[in-house]
Amino acid sequence: MNRLSFLGMTLLLACLSACTTKVEDGHDLWLRMPKNLHARQVTTDRESPTARLAVDELESGWQGGAVTLHVDERLDLGDGYSVAVGDDGHITVSASSDAGLLYGAYALLRAQQTGVPVVEGISKPHFALRILNHWDNLDGSIERGYAGRSIFWGSDSVPVDDVLRQYARANASVGINGTVLNNVNASPQMLSPDNLAKVKRLADAFRPYGLRVYLAVNFASPMDLGGLSTADPLKPQVRAWWQAKVDEIYQLVPDFGGFLVKANSEGQPGPGDYGRTHAEGANMLAEAIAPHGGIIMWRAFVYGYHDGEDRVKKAVSEFKPLDGQFLPNVILQIKNGPLDFQPREPYSPLFDQMEQMPMMAELQITQEYTGQSRHLVFLAPMWTEFFGFVDPASLVGVAGVSNIGDDVNWCGHHFSQANWYAFGRLAWDPGLTSRQIAEEWLRQTFTTEPEFVEPVAEMMLGSREACVDYMMPLGLHHIFKDDHHYGPYPEGNSPDFPDEWKPVWYHKADSAGVGFNRSSTGTDAVAQYRSPYRELYDDPATCPDDYLLWFHHLPWDYTMRDGSTLWQSLCRRYNEGVAYVDGMEATWQSVRKYVDARRWSEVEERLQHQQENAREWRDHCLGYFHQFSGMPYENE
Repeated sequence: MNRLSFLGMTLLLACLSACTTKVEDGHDLWLRMPKNLHARQVTTDRESPTARLAVDELESGWQGGAVTLHVDERLDLGDGYSVAVGDDGHITVSASSDAGLLYGAYALLRAQQTGVPVVEGISKPHFALRILNHWDNLDGSIERGYAGRSIFWGSDSVPVDDVLRQYARANASVGINGTVLNNVNASPQMLSPDNLAKVKRLADAFRPYGLRVYLAVNFASPMDLGGLSTADPLKPQVRAWWQAKVDEIYQLVPDFGGFLVKANSEGQPGPGDYGRTHAEGANMLAEAIAPHGGIIMWRAFVYGYHDGEDRVKKAVSEFKPLDGQFLPNVILQIKNGPLDFQPREPYSPLFDQMEQMPMMAELQITQEYTGQSRHLVFLAPMWTEFFGFVDPASLVGVAGVSNIGDDVNWCGHHFSQANWYAFGRLAWDPGLTSRQIAEEWLRQTFTTEPEFVEPVAEMMLGSREACVDYMMPLGLHHIFKDDHHYGPYPEGNSPDFPDEWKPVWYHKADSAGVGFNRSSTGTDAVAQYRSPYRELYDDPATCPDDYLLWFHHLPWDYTMRDGSTLWQSLCRRYNEGVAYVDGMEATWQSVRKYVDARRWSEVEERLQHQQENAREWRDHCLGYFHQFSGMPYENE
């Protein structure tokens, strides 16, 4: 062979190698299933795009024996499925809907990927509504988005079909069945004919995956888009405009899910602009959409009224008097805590107070206040903690504020993918443990090697607590830098912001002590909680350390239950948070051989930044509080 022939053969082999070796960039998420060289026997009695997808997924990735997918509409499984394994290993997945077949198919593949036996029996989602909330703007930007630009908006054309299919497939694989396509701070132009045509394209792409579309709407749309002089929900012309718009949407998207509404909150228009109640505004939309089977998700994040009242009390003051006045297809969407997605908050007492209307919890997958996509913070422990206080049976659904953008790995940080995954799994089964979810995700996303899974799962499980410790331990809250909410700013006292946006208003540090008095001797926010939490939180001697400075203003030398002073405990928590991040970086170094070079390096870079930022939080906050405590401290 001459030199040219040898070089040509070398280049050919290199090209073949490059074409057959998969580059690990995180784009495949937790769906890194090996492709079958020989398709498995998979049969179904259904002829639908969704059933065909279920067959295709199993034929492509299932390594086991034959599978039969069977729909029996007499079964009462909703979106669920049942699995039976015959003596010969033949598996039958039964469902009462085509979506159930698809979810059952993904359950088989998940078992295979994680190396666990297929579980026989019935699996049904706990929540009927398992919805992502995208805060995507029509110009392609994303409010509180840390992973690039919108995959839906920002160009004149609809996004590439393959990206939409991958997005829908990822959601279906964890049981998510709805998506709000745009920002709650909605543009009226969302409802223009051109944008609704795009919504139809998106709905058509998502429908085979059981993913229903919803839209956030601006309450003033009849004025800004329809040319009316008012958006008063009791005016006939306004009601007629919304009815016509709803009919237009359902002509394009017959299975459209409904509207998400942020009204009279942070400058957004709403019924209060006309002296009307939230119930009157929501019911107007609910009447328009009810004949089509749609719902209205009305956000309870409202704190502009009730001047002089503690912000964390305002939602109850606003909505409790309206309980029972909403139509049945209106659902109150309530953030997990009463403030604003802090690293730790007590649960929102609104869940205790609303007794007659359906509720859903709003969780934040995107890490607005937990390091954004620069910190590794696994949020499943936060959400399982929440479900320990709020009974999932009291909710009809959960919404997760999305962390998805057009970055190659979808989420900015490889480990931020785990929060998307965890949301879907907990929406299906809130009884799952954080460890179960972490280990599932790691085995599918990286490797099943125990030497990798066990230490990295342990690292993930403590990451949220570490975030609390190095940012805002012992119940401190909302001491971030203005607007972008990244980095410490305990000194924040800008005259451009109202008190309820200022860090100093929340920690109230002075020479006498630190913390916000929400006990019965203060704002009495504790009175909004059910027993035993009302009494537990009211007394600093019984209030859990995690919420101590949320509910109490205490002296720097206050004696904690372990005998240390409050100041010593605060210092220790900050140091422990930093030490944990150092430990995470060391763990990641120790598992390098189990991870492909690109993903390992990208995670390592983020961990190094997290170490620096955790130290900044500790040093800045302790330095600031030291001027009031006057007590010595060490940054260990």
